[in-house]
Amino acid sequence: DSVYFRDGVRRIDFVLLFCAFDNHIQHFPTQKYLPLQESDDRKTYYLKIHAPWEVLATYADVLKIKVPFKASDIPKAREVPLEWLTHPFRLPDNIMRPEPDYFTAPFDKSKVDFFLIDDKDTFFPPSTRNRIVYYILTRCPYYKEDRKEKDKTGINRLLNNGTYTSAYPLHDVSEIYSERYHLYRYWARFLCFYKEQPLNLIKKYYGEKIGIYFAWLGFYTEMLFFAAVMGVICFVYGVLSYEDNITSKEICDPQIGGGIVMCPLCDKKCSYWKLNSTCLSSWQSHLFDNEGTVFFAIFMGIWVTLFLEFWKRRQARLEYEWDLVDFEEEQQQLQIRPEYELKCTGRRLNRITQINRFKSFPLFVFCQTCLIVACIMGVIAYRLAVYAAFASVMKDSPTSKIQLVGSLITPQLATSVTASCINFVIILILNFLYEHVAIWITDMEIPKTHLEYENKLTMKMFMFQFVNYYSSCFYVAFFKGKFVGYPGNYTYMFGKWSKLRNEECAPGGCLIELTTQLLIVMAGKQMVGNVQEALLPLLRNWWGSRKGRSHPESAYSRWEQDHDLQNFSQFGLFYEYLEMVIQFGFITLFVASFPLAPLLALFNNILEVRVDAWKFTTQFRRPVAAKARNIGAWEEILNVVAILSVVTNAFIMAFTSDMIPRLVYLYAYHPGSEATMRGYITNSLSFYNISQIPESNLPEAGENPSCYRDYRYPPGHEKQYTHNMQFWHILAAKLAFIIIMEHVVFVVKFFVAWLIPDVPTEVKARIKRERFLVQEYLHNYEVEKLKMQLSQSFCLSTETASLLPSSPSKHQVLSECI
Repeated sequence: DSVYFRDGVRRIDFVLLFCAFDNHIQHFPTQKYLPLQESDDRKTYYLKIHAPWEVLATYADVLKIKVPFKASDIPKAREVPLEWLTHPFRLPDNIMRPEPDYFTAPFDKSKVDFFLIDDKDTFFPPSTRNRIVYYILTRCPYYKEDRKEKDKTGINRLLNNGTYTSAYPLHDVSEIYSERYHLYRYWARFLCFYKEQPLNLIKKYYGEKIGIYFAWLGFYTEMLFFAAVMGVICFVYGVLSYEDNITSKEICDPQIGGGIVMCPLCDKKCSYWKLNSTCLSSWQSHLFDNEGTVFFAIFMGIWVTLFLEFWKRRQARLEYEWDLVDFEEEQQQLQIRPEYELKCTGRRLNRITQINRFKSFPLFVFCQTCLIVACIMGVIAYRLAVYAAFASVMKDSPTSKIQLVGSLITPQLATSVTASCINFVIILILNFLYEHVAIWITDMEIPKTHLEYENKLTMKMFMFQFVNYYSSCFYVAFFKGKFVGYPGNYTYMFGKWSKLRNEECAPGGCLIELTTQLLIVMAGKQMVGNVQEALLPLLRNWWGSRKGRSHPESAYSRWEQDHDLQNFSQFGLFYEYLEMVIQFGFITLFVASFPLAPLLALFNNILEVRVDAWKFTTQFRRPVAAKARNIGAWEEILNVVAILSVVTNAFIMAFTSDMIPRLVYLYAYHPGSEATMRGYITNSLSFYNISQIPESNLPEAGENPSCYRDYRYPPGHEKQYTHNMQFWHILAAKLAFIIIMEHVVFVVKFFVAWLIPDVPTEVKARIKRERFLVQEYLHNYEVEKLKMQLSQSFCLSTETASLLPSSPSKHQVLSECI
């Protein structure tokens, strides 16, 4: 019961599981398969498929699979100076490079002697063998000869209709020198978190597509280290600079902040409050809303460019090392999906519209987007409705008298936490819905190739996930507190009849609320995701293998053990990418509000790499190997998010942060000749005569006068309660800041992108050199082959001539041939 059979017993390349014997398998081209294996329950049967050399060679020729024909003689790259510093992070060379470098060429069955074939049984590695077998199984018909029904084709249809319950290749045996053992020892254990990943071994065992994912994840984690260090420095600066923060000191001062009475934050049920009650939140806000945050926002705009550009270089190097340089050009058309071949053969476009009726579903997509917006509006309405209720309940609540935590349990906190929980539940529900909807839409469009199918599905799913995960952060950053009005003329969400007064920012400002929202959503998603990824497969496998735990290894066969593992679906890698790209959006789109976000992402990704490795090696069945030269549509999505992050961070610093109003006051409105922030708090407040507040807005009791956060003329002025000139100066400064910051960051981004080539010069030279050598070797091979053919032909002609009567004409013909 081993993947690698000895003593003349054939290798198992694929396993099919079914509950009753099915004679459809007789039409498969492999035909030569091992006998059926009955399980202990006598209800399920394991059909073990073996692909002989002729089948492998034929389809390797069809798929243009590259195989070695000569050992590479190109010198390796020189060692980097101070390379000894990286030795603690390195793995053994036999693990990092499990096979020597070869010159490779697409397999040609007619030129078998050209390639380095020492043993036909081991010439094609297991990943290539299971890829070929799966390619055959997905295209094999199972209809009877007299009833040809084209839709009855492929193992996927048989799996969907329940004829077969599973189809999977086998893992390596658990021997000490097996590839799976090495992957577990050097890659999947958490104690190896500081070690590099054995990417070549991952590629060899799982295929290039999974190898590219782990290469990208590892590179992303490495780049996060630099962003995390800079974020920590900016956070420490905010902590150390608090003593110089005059604004927070004025708020906390009993004479200044304690003497300012603020307007109620909701109608009727909210009371007046003193400004110094926000002392704690003002200190928290300063940790993230300081001069260092502007620098960090600019730094992240440059960091994301460096990340994308250096990844392109890393990806180009992997394409060369893994023989993927010409993959897309040569093999893209050979990866046609069986569904396309069945449904689109002979289909023509509409002669009038020239549009395939399955190409787009704009109306349906629009309806789904409207549903998302409706859910977002529902959560906002909930926030507006329950804030007043929490304020009424907590006003005389016993918790307000509790020391330490009493001041923290506020209506703002209760509203934010419960709204975040509801938003998270909605995210889960919509994700489940959109997953099936997006797959259904993509299937109806019938993409031609597997790559096209994945790209279409990726764009649809990310669009939905983008709105789902980021909607609450966008609301807090750009809408909350921006359309409030002023006392006596408040703005309501659906009009005054709804009594849903637009939400104001918390006493500490909107930026700290955005920080809180981002922290809850991002950290909560990471914690739940890691627990779900690590715990659920373990519990499911423990439950599924309960029947085999009492069996000895000899009775509990390899195919039964692998069947009890979790199935790695065709969308498994898609969800891994989606999780990381959503995280990438959190640390770039809103990083100006929370510089520690890259640090949280770094800790999560260090764990994510090892959890994913552990799942692949111990909890999942072995996936069918697949090729991919890059990360597909995710690369374009990352580019769009990178550009959008510059815009969002510029708007956050301008409209959500208090940085611009403070700078305008410091340089234009400070009292006296010396630039100082003293008096900023009083300057940033407007006054309102509470006797003019309508009864519907008036609280039960209060003090006089009352203040609110805005820049408006005071009561009694000829333009009372309209925006004053300082408001327009601040608005102009905000717009100028956005333009300047965007242009500076974009200029640097485009310059860096232009300065760093996508493909390293060394790789370009090696590709050209290898192509030249391959052509030279092929030319020499053809010449030698032609010489041998002519030589054999000459010898044969000479022997024939010696047996026949000699004649001058025949000798003349022979000389002409020579």
